[in-house]
Amino acid sequence: MLVSAVTLGCALLLGQVEAQEVAEPEAPAEAPVDATQATTPGPPVAPEPWDLQMAVPNASSPQQPYDGHAFCLTLPPTPAVPSGQWRARCDEAKKECLVSPANELDAEGHENDQPLQRVDWCVSHLMPTETARQYRMVPAIAEAPPGWYRDERGRVLQYNFDLHRRVYLGGAWAPRWLRGTDGVDERVRVDFGVDLEWPGDSDRLHRMTLLDTELYLGDAASYEATLLRYDFRSQHDAPLFRVTTFYGRPRRFDVYANLGFWMEVLHGEQVRREDVHADFLSLAATDLTLDLWHSSDLVSYVRVRAGPAVERDRTNGFFTLVPAAALEGDLTLDRDGFHHVRFGAEAQKVLLAEAVDGRPLRPERLRLRAGYEVILLAINDQPVSLTLDGRGTWRDDVANAPAGWEWSAQAGLRFSLWAPARRSAPTSSPGKG
Repeated sequence: MLVSAVTLGCALLLGQVEAQEVAEPEAPAEAPVDATQATTPGPPVAPEPWDLQMAVPNASSPQQPYDGHAFCLTLPPTPAVPSGQWRARCDEAKKECLVSPANELDAEGHENDQPLQRVDWCVSHLMPTETARQYRMVPAIAEAPPGWYRDERGRVLQYNFDLHRRVYLGGAWAPRWLRGTDGVDERVRVDFGVDLEWPGDSDRLHRMTLLDTELYLGDAASYEATLLRYDFRSQHDAPLFRVTTFYGRPRRFDVYANLGFWMEVLHGEQVRREDVHADFLSLAATDLTLDLWHSSDLVSYVRVRAGPAVERDRTNGFFTLVPAAALEGDLTLDRDGFHHVRFGAEAQKVLLAEAVDGRPLRPERLRLRAGYEVILLAINDQPVSLTLDGRGTWRDDVANAPAGWEWSAQAGLRFSLWAPARRSAPTSSPGKG
C-alpha cells in the first residue's frame, strides 16, 4: 500500500510540471527586415546659397563680343540689379563669362524697366545656376552692332553714318550774284530726296537718287529737280593694256579701264534771270563713266563722264539733243562718314534747236560746283549736318538775257532720316580700337 501511494504521488507531481511548461507562452519571432528600407537615404542636402554680389559695369569694363550666342542668366539679386536678370557671353576654355545687366541703368547705376536696345536675343535655360557657379563672372558692357556704341549704362548710340543711304530734308541761305548787275537775289533753298547705294557682283557698286529736288524761294524763285538718277562703278582686275619701259631695269605699268554707266530720267530746271525765264525738261540722259581714281570700296571716286540727253525746251516748244561732258568727284574723308566733299564741272552744248530770237542757235552751258557736308550731331540717331556749297553757272540759252556768269554761295542744315552705319563700319567702339 505504501508503494502504491508513493507511486501515485509521483505521477501527480509530474503531471503538474508538464502542465506548467505547456502553459508558458512562447517568445514571439522577430519580423524579417526589408533590405530596401535599410538602405533608403535621408532627404537631399540643400546646396549652400550663392552669395555672389555681381557688380554693374563701369566705363573701363570690357565689352562683350558681337559674335556668338548670349545666355540669359539669373544671378542673386543685388541693390543695383534687384531683378537678378543678366546677359552673359562665356568662354568655355577660360571658364569665364562677360556679364551685363539685361536692362539699362539709371544715372545712379540702378536698373530701370527699359531693356537693352539693339542686342541679340539671349538663349534661356542653357546655363543653370549649378553650371554658372563654375565660371568666373566679369562685369562687362553689352555688345553693340557695327557702327554703334554702348555706354556703361547700357544705352546705345550710333556714331557711324552712311550718307549715301538716307532720306534727307534740308534748308539753306542761298543768295545769288549775276554778272552785270549790282543787286543780289536774296533766296533760300529747300532740298529733299532719297539716296540709295548697294554693292553688286564682280566688284560693282550701284547708286540711285530719287526725287532729288531743290526749291529756291525769294527773289527769282526757281527749282531744279530729278526724278531718278542711277549709276554704277566697277573695279577690274585685268588691265586694259600694259606699258613696258626698258630704261634701266625693265618695268611694267598696268593701265585699267574702270568703266561705268550713269543715267538721269526727267530732270527739270526753271531758270530766272531778271525779268526773263526759261523752262527745260531733260527726258533722259545716258553717259559712260571712267574712274580716274576710286577707293578700294568704290565709295569715293574721281571720274569723267560723257553722253547725250534728249531735252524739251518747254518755253519755246521743241526738242533738242544735248551732249555733255563732266569731271566730278565724291569723297568720304573719314572712317565714320562725317566729312564729305563733292565737286564737279560740266559742259553742255544744245544741238538741233530751232532758231529763237535773242539767243544763239547752238547755246552752251557750263556748270561749276563744290560742296562740303559735315555731321554736327544726331537726334534719335538721325544725323544733322552742315552743308556749304559754292556754285557758278555760265549760260546763253535764255532768250533776251545777257550771257554771263551767275554765282551762289549757300550754307544750311540738312536732316537725314535712316542713314544706317556704313558697310565698312568697325565693330569696336570709339576709342577702343
